Amino acid sequence: MPAFDTYRPPAQELVDDCVHCGFCLDSCPTYVLWAHEADSPRGRIVLIDEGLSGAAELTQEMVTHFDRCLGCMACVTACPSGVQYDRLIERVRPQVERHHKRSVRERALRRLLFETLPHPRRLQRLAPTLALARKLGAERLPGRISTLTKVAPRTPVGKTRAARRVPARTPAVGAQRGRVGLLLGCVQRVFFPNVNAATIGALAAEGFEVLAPSVPECCGALELHSGEEKAAAARAGAAIAAFEALGELDYIVVNAAGCGAAMKDYGELLETPAARAFAARVCDVSELLGVTEPRAARGPVALKVVYHDACHLAHAQQVRSQPRALLATIPELEVLEVDSEREICCGSAGIYNLVQPQAGAELGERKARNLIATGAQAIAVGNPGCAAQLDLHLRQLGRPLPIHHPVELLWRSIRAARSSGAAPAGVSRRT
Repeated sequence: MPAFDTYRPPAQELVDDCVHCGFCLDSCPTYVLWAHEADSPRGRIVLIDEGLSGAAELTQEMVTHFDRCLGCMACVTACPSGVQYDRLIERVRPQVERHHKRSVRERALRRLLFETLPHPRRLQRLAPTLALARKLGAERLPGRISTLTKVAPRTPVGKTRAARRVPARTPAVGAQRGRVGLLLGCVQRVFFPNVNAATIGALAAEGFEVLAPSVPECCGALELHSGEEKAAAARAGAAIAAFEALGELDYIVVNAAGCGAAMKDYGELLETPAARAFAARVCDVSELLGVTEPRAARGPVALKVVYHDACHLAHAQQVRSQPRALLATIPELEVLEVDSEREICCGSAGIYNLVQPQAGAELGERKARNLIATGAQAIAVGNPGCAAQLDLHLRQLGRPLPIHHPVELLWRSIRAARSSGAAPAGVSRRT
């Protein structure tokens, strides 16, 4: 096994499942951009096969094509043969990090990202610096500094401090339906605190006691999806321990698509019965509330919203109908769908738009144009990376639109009902 070592290599039997039919091509963002066979799922599977059977080393060309993969898993959804490309690419990335020597510039960028993004307190301290850099025109500079300041969420500095004020326990309103733990996350906690507040409010209103521990700081998703397997495994172990310390929980609730996909993969990552049992209790907030009979009254939210499927929710977790069902309980909310390239990633993909800025920007602009074409007044999306990416490219096109997590719209509706004095009652679902 010359190109890959024997520790958790990609499985040859999964490689052999691919019949090279080409059904994955139209769903692959990089193939859509460049129409290059090696930048398609089946092309990368050929390279993996070479690495397992014949390649003398992990070449720069192989690494380039592996790195260009967003890990969006749209090909998994599209594949009629059930090829588990997600399992293949997530076993390849750690091999790349162990056996390929990246340039000094690449190593420095990746170290910067992993020393900041998974650390909420560091992000809080960084937020004022980002705001100042924008005021000084850093976005107009060439290179990665410009990319970093552009891509970073534009949350007001005052709001980033809200991460410190999340209650550790929120009791259920009325009769308790269940007891859940909520992952506050890293980027979500600092740059999108309103999403966590809305998640807690909506869950409690629907009868769930919510425990929101300050640890773990990060679930390990960014590192897992980037090949930093050892760091991801350590974070997974810490996350499991933190939630287990809370006592019996019915669910571990997540409101960021990438985090949910990673945590549902803890069993594969750690390969222990405890990790598999933990992963089985992980669910997205829309996955839970989208199938829970509504108890809290809904008030009207008169808004025309287009729903954007985050890749790690739609493809990695197969959660599509539940967010739409959740939005359908909100009176006067019109939910639109994207007509063109619905399955194509927005280009965020964890740290992809930072380490592959050109491809990330091309995909971001394409997605923004397709969303604008729906005529929506706002966008609903269940992932912070997507929200930041779409905000950037909508602004660059001169068409900024409000971006909301679905649970934020739900919480707005529940609060509207409360302010109008509506009594809690069941809600008939609209279709």
